[in-house]
Amino acid sequence: MEKVPMLAEGYERITADLKVLRAERPKVVDAIEEARAHGDLSENAEYHAAKERQGQIEAQIAELEDRVSRAQIIDPSTLSGDKVMFGATVTLLDEEDKSIKYQIVGQTEADAAKGRISYSSPIGRALIGKKVGEEIEVTVPSGDKFYLIDEIEFV
Repeated sequence: MEKVPMLAEGYERITADLKVLRAERPKVVDAIEEARAHGDLSENAEYHAAKERQGQIEAQIAELEDRVSRAQIIDPSTLSGDKVMFGATVTLLDEEDKSIKYQIVGQTEADAAKGRISYSSPIGRALIGKKVGEEIEVTVPSGDKFYLIDEIEFV
């Protein structure tokens, strides 16, 4: 079974989401029972909507439980080294020497607007294992981009 690396805050967010879904589960069952009491199920929109929501909740719960069971929580502050790895915060210089900072995180924690990219994203994959001073090339929809690794931090 493959482990899923994530930061502690990502793990906490997943467990909080799981708790909310588990709390919603009995409410949906009650809604199904109430809709069933209205009679003919073939034309009962409330019943069908509640059954569909129940299916969505169960699928989400199963997915989150799977992630929690396979979670490998990584604390970047305990890491060190001269290579980019999961949890590292990397400062890059683009072709115009503009500085860009990314933290390498798990898929569920990725948020490019906050400077967090997944280790499995094109840039994340290109960065893993590289050192300060190395260049990476990343193919994105707008074309090829080149970056120079300026700094690697573990914070």
